[in-house]
Amino acid sequence: MGDPKKQRKKYSSSRFRQSKDELGEQLRLLGEYGLRNKRELLKYDAYLSKFRTIARSLVGKSPLERIEAENILIKKLSHMGLVSENANLDDVLDLTIEDFLKRRLQTAVQNQGLSKTPRQARQFIVHGHIAVKDNIVTIPSYLISLDEEAFIKYSKRSPLTNLNHPIRIENNTK
Repeated sequence: MGDPKKQRKKYSSSRFRQSKDELGEQLRLLGEYGLRNKRELLKYDAYLSKFRTIARSLVGKSPLERIEAENILIKKLSHMGLVSENANLDDVLDLTIEDFLKRRLQTAVQNQGLSKTPRQARQFIVHGHIAVKDNIVTIPSYLISLDEEAFIKYSKRSPLTNLNHPIRIENNTK
């Protein structure tokens, strides 16, 4: 058999000292979206960097090579809900980390009113109370596609499905 593949970092940290403004912005994002640590933020920064790099490389190609690759990139990003279907490469280059953070399951659970705070949304997800298309998802950083967004709900086995559950009553009254 052999050893399983070694897990590798999915992010890279800055080689330079960060300014106070950058650190303040990172802390704001951590609090607003309920991230556990800066590593999660750096992971989405790496995703953003990857898509921007692809878009920049397409800008320099000839129109024949560019059209097909551009359509594939735009289709993938529009399926993820990051850009519209009639977007262009400038829209891809205008993406921010917040666009990715808004597509996380944790943020979607809070926005749909299934939880009161981002931290509570994270707890519900990790404890198996949230299902997407009847599949329990326990990963708060799961990126929701557009077609999955309407199917986020409490899982069938969760006690939160009961309308008289104390947490649901508390969330609905506020």
